[in-house]
Amino acid sequence: MTFKRGAAGGAFVLASVVAVTGATLSQLQAAEQVNIYSYREPGLIKPLLEAFQKKTGIKANVVYAKKGLVERAAAEGRNSPVDVLLTVDIKRLTDAERKGITQPIKSDVIDANIPARYRDSDGNWIGLSQRARLIYASKDRVKQDTINYEDLTDPMWKGKICSRSGQHYYNIGLLASVIAHVGPEKAEEWAQGLKANLARKPAGNDRAQVKGIYSGECDLAIGNSYYMAAMQTNTKKPEQQMWADSVKLLFPNADGRGTHVNISGAVLAKHAPNKEAGVKLIEFLTSDDGQKIYAEIVNEYPLKDGVPTSERVSSWGDLKSDKIAFEEIAKNSSKASEIMDKVQFDLGPQS
Repeated sequence: MTFKRGAAGGAFVLASVVAVTGATLSQLQAAEQVNIYSYREPGLIKPLLEAFQKKTGIKANVVYAKKGLVERAAAEGRNSPVDVLLTVDIKRLTDAERKGITQPIKSDVIDANIPARYRDSDGNWIGLSQRARLIYASKDRVKQDTINYEDLTDPMWKGKICSRSGQHYYNIGLLASVIAHVGPEKAEEWAQGLKANLARKPAGNDRAQVKGIYSGECDLAIGNSYYMAAMQTNTKKPEQQMWADSVKLLFPNADGRGTHVNISGAVLAKHAPNKEAGVKLIEFLTSDDGQKIYAEIVNEYPLKDGVPTSERVSSWGDLKSDKIAFEEIAKNSSKASEIMDKVQFDLGPQS
């Protein structure tokens, strides 16, 4: 889907638009609307936008992409149609700020809903939900119930760990947190040790790593918490339910610094043509209603105090999260990417 900004009065001419509600072009032009660039998967963001539209009557038009949306908005400049950018990690939130495509959000509602740790001090980005980078472990072949990220370099796991690409932003965020705690030299040693213990070349998404455990290809894998819920509840793909049933979740460093977490979040675009609607959307996503959807449907950890995690997520155990500043993770992301390249992580184990 694309949408283009009109020349007069900030109006929009929507080309090839598919609104979440399936509204017609004339209806969209007549109604209040908000235009969104989303890195989040359609299946995860759709319930939130449907609830927002039902509550406010504001039409939500979305462009989905796995990459390039920050760069797209920057290239569009003043002509950009986007009001709100939704991301799945802190690096893209701070990248949006550095590329000059954000404007400060001034909202007492948001400030009251989201603790300061999960908001940019100048209001350029807002955290919306939290996910943990966990260890998936075979129920049959892994007897221990505790683990640290440092343990993944132990020779006992040689040939037994599966991972997606080291350059994926989920793993870059994890390595960036390791850099923050132990410095780049020891972080490089950790990345090299993890690579040496891989069962195969990194490939696939987090679900594919769970499949690797189910098939016996590996005993451990690194993955985000909400993927487990997505597999457990995937009635359309029962094979994923079988994969999920073969593993247990371990919360790394629970007795120490805590488990690495990352956040999904939002920015208000610098040239947002529907600024008021954009702020309303972000306010809704931080509200009790929005945060309950993040918890109950998306199975992520809500950020608003008083909103509980889902029963499913709670059943996995208590999350003690690493309290390192998210800006620190973002700051170390480039170095983390350099290290992954230097150790040639994506080539996999080498004899």
